[in-house]
Amino acid sequence: MNRREFLQITTAASTLAAASAARGSIPDPQPPPAPAPKARRAKSPSPDWHLASISQLRSALDSKRVTSVELTRIFLDRIQRLDRKGPTLRSVIELNPDALDLAKAADAERRHRAPRSLLHGIPILLKDNIDTADRMSTTAGSLALLGSTPARDATLVTALRNAGALILGKTNLSEWANFRSSKSTSGWSARGGQTLNPYRLNHNPSGSSSGSAVAVAANLCPLAVGTETDGSILSPASFNGVVGIKPTLGLISRSGIIPIAHSQDTAGPMARSVADAAVLLTVLSSIDPTDPSTLIPIPAGPIDFTQALVPNGLKGARIGVARQFFGQHPRVDALMEAALRTLRDHGAVLIDPVTLPTQRQFGRTEFTVLLYEFKADLNRYLANRPRPGLKIHNLQELIDFNQAHAHEEMPYFGQDTLIRSQASGPLTDPAYLEALANNHRFTRAEGIDAVMNPFSLDAIIAPTSGPAHVTDHNYGDHNTGGSTSLAAVSGYPSITVPAGSMDHLPIGLSFFGRAWSEPTLLRLAHAYEQATHHRTSPKFLPK
Repeated sequence: MNRREFLQITTAASTLAAASAARGSIPDPQPPPAPAPKARRAKSPSPDWHLASISQLRSALDSKRVTSVELTRIFLDRIQRLDRKGPTLRSVIELNPDALDLAKAADAERRHRAPRSLLHGIPILLKDNIDTADRMSTTAGSLALLGSTPARDATLVTALRNAGALILGKTNLSEWANFRSSKSTSGWSARGGQTLNPYRLNHNPSGSSSGSAVAVAANLCPLAVGTETDGSILSPASFNGVVGIKPTLGLISRSGIIPIAHSQDTAGPMARSVADAAVLLTVLSSIDPTDPSTLIPIPAGPIDFTQALVPNGLKGARIGVARQFFGQHPRVDALMEAALRTLRDHGAVLIDPVTLPTQRQFGRTEFTVLLYEFKADLNRYLANRPRPGLKIHNLQELIDFNQAHAHEEMPYFGQDTLIRSQASGPLTDPAYLEALANNHRFTRAEGIDAVMNPFSLDAIIAPTSGPAHVTDHNYGDHNTGGSTSLAAVSGYPSITVPAGSMDHLPIGLSFFGRAWSEPTLLRLAHAYEQATHHRTSPKFLPK
């Protein structure tokens, strides 16, 4: 069975099953977009709907204990009080001016038919590099793309709309998904300003999906979509105490997403629990003829990823401990040792340690590939974006725009990475082809597969990152350690789950493994999460 047949069959089955079961202001140097819907404090039967899980919200909507309009107003109110004012998180770069109208339409539709999916009428935020053909902008945080509108929704946005999800707005990000400068500060964009970590406001939220992670962590939305090239979902999820999934390359279409590199880019869910992330991953997964990576055949397995969340999910699981990612901070190591004890206590078999022999052999070649692919992929994206209002049409024009608007675009760091990318050759260049081949060899056959196969592992675990560093616009980001690159460069899946905190700063534990092993990783991560319940809501501490 090829992937298309598999998805068609399992999607039909899960649809039938679901049917039967369910029956601060942000400174903007440019003229602002269409006015956001007025946020009004909701008159909800409960003050805690913003903390509810997707299953709880679905039940409440179906039983009419709350409406989509009320939910939307609850989150709009929280965004106004916490993101635009109060701690001024700056995680939301733009609100959908049609959000309340969409919520009214969702309520009206559900009065006459069963919910389209678990997400019908539930507000979701999208990273501002995901195209929406509506009254919102898609800018990657750059002033260069303000004033133009994509011709069509990204494929994943179409999937969300078809599922009945309500697009509440766009989230801030590290500008150009953190591929502008070697001295960049994560969470900063010229359009959105600096996103703050809600656990300690002077600490960094990490990037590039900073706004998506912070919005979920601060309970400004139930779910958000991020994107990752290397660490851009997993690292901010770890820094902000939420669940993040970097799926197998090709599980989610990239069509309509402002790119960095087609050999590594993917979108993915960000949520407060593994169960909620699994719901969103199910909707986002789709076949798309315009993205050839989604046409790759995959092994049989449940397309409804919530089916992977079974009791006793750790019992008998064989998990490798990648200790080469330990040793960055003693208190992080202590949290990891506690996680290992939990895994053993719940029936997992730990192979401790396992060594990934090629971990240090692809860093330089990874960056080479990204430089080549960013130029080619961005030029292709811009060529297909409608011309009216578009200020730039290729990478060189972006570089020129930034230079001409240096006061707004480059107050803290420059664009050396863009300049290096522009200097790269075509994708037929032998240097690029050799680097790409080495990346895949070192991370797949001689990397993750070489460790997992001999030991018959279900997953490998490691600390996702260290604790959040203090935001520093003078020197840029600080390296606190991390384990994201193997899964990123190989195109294999990885999930991070909260594993505790130090000084109120969350620390994540990553589960990663073979291609298309999302059901296994979800089962393990969910079981660990349920055994620990480490996630806590932030307190917006100043220092």
